[in-house]
Amino acid sequence: MKPRTLILRAAGTNCDQETAHAFALAGAEPHRVHVNRFLRDECRLDDYQILAIPGGFSHGDDIAAGKILANQLEHHLRDALREFVESGRPIIGICNGFQVLVKTELLPGPLAGATGQTCTLTNNVSGRFVDRWIKLLPRQSRCIWTKDLAAAAGTSGQIELPVAHGEGRFIPANEAVRKALWDNQQVALVYADAAGQPAAGAFPDNPNGSVDDIAGVCDATGLIFGLMPHPERFVEATQHPAWRSRPGQIGQGLAIFQNAVSYVQEAVGAGA
Repeated sequence: MKPRTLILRAAGTNCDQETAHAFALAGAEPHRVHVNRFLRDECRLDDYQILAIPGGFSHGDDIAAGKILANQLEHHLRDALREFVESGRPIIGICNGFQVLVKTELLPGPLAGATGQTCTLTNNVSGRFVDRWIKLLPRQSRCIWTKDLAAAAGTSGQIELPVAHGEGRFIPANEAVRKALWDNQQVALVYADAAGQPAAGAFPDNPNGSVDDIAGVCDATGLIFGLMPHPERFVEATQHPAWRSRPGQIGQGLAIFQNAVSYVQEAVGAGA
């Protein structure tokens, strides 16, 4: 079975086609659908096994990045989203999609006794939009999307993906939340330097100043995953600027999508 994958679009989304292509390569059946169709009750989340909220600038990032789309989901699809996860179906938010998931309070979820929005994604420390390739270290986590990603990265343990954002600085609400993210194994990816070590906050290896170099987190179930880098922009070898020196290598972002497809295909009752 090819898992039916919803690529949720909104005004300003601009990475939906690349995300659909990534899921198709990974063995899914992607469907690009505008959020307005759900608001008009023309579509149901129950018809899909995977949900992806892609990158871009939903609703022009008015108010704050991802806030308007997050409000639409919270007010109109809150229960359906919770039921989606409770039934064992995974969700990914990439860049703007990560911002949306954080502001719907789906990510990282309740932590250290706190409920509501426990983290935020705000303006880069540099004060400017950053568009570049960066290195990442997968961390031991419960995230189903990054399972075995370190092994797939090879001897360096690193993967490379592009970033393109102006509001990517990940900040927990307080020290207790920051510590809980690590204790609960909810930090999935961190920014790294050329030597294969965490970036220690140094620009440009950490492109936005995120606390603890955090580039991606999951919720307590491991099913919901958000990250600022763009894995859909490196699913084929030729998408990397140094592709000629890497014969036979596949895009390192593809494994993230393959993990979700494999999970849905193997998990009992997922998407049933």
